[in-house]
Amino acid sequence: MKFTQYFLYTKQRSDRAKIKMEWIEKTIKDPDYTEVQSDKRIRKWKKIKEEGKFLRVILLPDGKTVHNAFFDRSFKGEEK
Repeated sequence: MKFTQYFLYTKQRSDRAKIKMEWIEKTIKDPDYTEVQSDKRIRKWKKIKEEGKFLRVILLPDGKTVHNAFFDRSFKGEEK
């Protein structure tokens, strides 16, 4: 996986430090939901059973570089 400097910086925040790299990798490889933003970045969500929440991973348009990852409190999964 490749990462943006923004991701590496925000990954240090206390609310994001507990996000495991294996969860990010699973979300990229086997998402529950995928959406392409107007700027061509790709959003992927996966329910993380250990946390009981959806992890949102945002990739750059190349589909390989992680730009952001966080638990999406507003995403419920039923709407997609």
